[in-house]
Amino acid sequence: MKKVHVIDSHTGGEPTRVVIAGGPDLGGGPLATRREVFRERFDGFRSAVVNEPRGSDVVVGAMLVEPHEPGCVAGVIYFNNVGVLGMCGHGTIGVAVTLAHMGKIGRGSYKLDTPVGVVGFEYRGGARVSIQNVPSYRHGAGVTVDVPDVGPVTGDVAWGGNWFFLTPAPALGLTLDLRSADDLLRRSTQISRALKAGKITGAGGSEIDHVELYGPPADPANHARNYVLCPGMAYDRSPCGTGTSAKLACLAADGKLAEGDTWRQESVIGSVFEGTYRRADSGRIVPTITGEAYVTAEATLLFDPADPFREGIRS
Repeated sequence: MKKVHVIDSHTGGEPTRVVIAGGPDLGGGPLATRREVFRERFDGFRSAVVNEPRGSDVVVGAMLVEPHEPGCVAGVIYFNNVGVLGMCGHGTIGVAVTLAHMGKIGRGSYKLDTPVGVVGFEYRGGARVSIQNVPSYRHGAGVTVDVPDVGPVTGDVAWGGNWFFLTPAPALGLTLDLRSADDLLRRSTQISRALKAGKITGAGGSEIDHVELYGPPADPANHARNYVLCPGMAYDRSPCGTGTSAKLACLAADGKLAEGDTWRQESVIGSVFEGTYRRADSGRIVPTITGEAYVTAEATLLFDPADPFREGIRS
């Protein structure tokens, strides 16, 4: 009976499952290389941890590994219901709170090694964490995609650790609340498929695997509300750390948010991330995203070799 030890948390309502022991040996080297080993050789483990019957479509996995880059407190590889991820903002906040729960860190600043680069974070105590994300930027402004049964949809393409297509929800006749969840899922899925069909990509032909719909906030104390469709056709319950980073990049490019000013981003369920940025020498922005995560469980996952669904139910 194989055993895998995990700690579960949620960040703004979005779950993270951190594998702390029992994961596969990915060897050494850069995290990007080990992510490819994980993708190519251990996809069954990925599915087993996050998919039903042990998980669900919205669970994001985070496997702790030894860091490659010097000065990092840990390395982490993120994955979800359909594959591996480059980076995960809400997951990094969850990992930070998990490391504190394990007694690995106290209040202070740290570095985390990820497949897309070193990510800095500050553990502020309790549930609160600020992450310094990878340099982010807008790749394309006013990009139009022809969406079947909808028509032309215009938005921005931006990098925030993952690739995003950002477009206003009101222009699509959509309201950003849970009562409209079915409509939001249907429309964002249509946009995602149209981007692929139209061969609209990020830099270097990278797949745009996130769609971010945005609109006015429900709480006037905040600046905007979003709905983020993730790979695997599940929506982010949090305001999405990489999605908020992509949003900050677009705001900065348009001159709508000054360096150091705070942007308060609501999720579709009302949880909030605070975002600021500084400009890098490259001209890109370096976002800082602040949110809260709460540990919800410590568990041992059991893998019975006789179980026909020991590697999860794959779509």
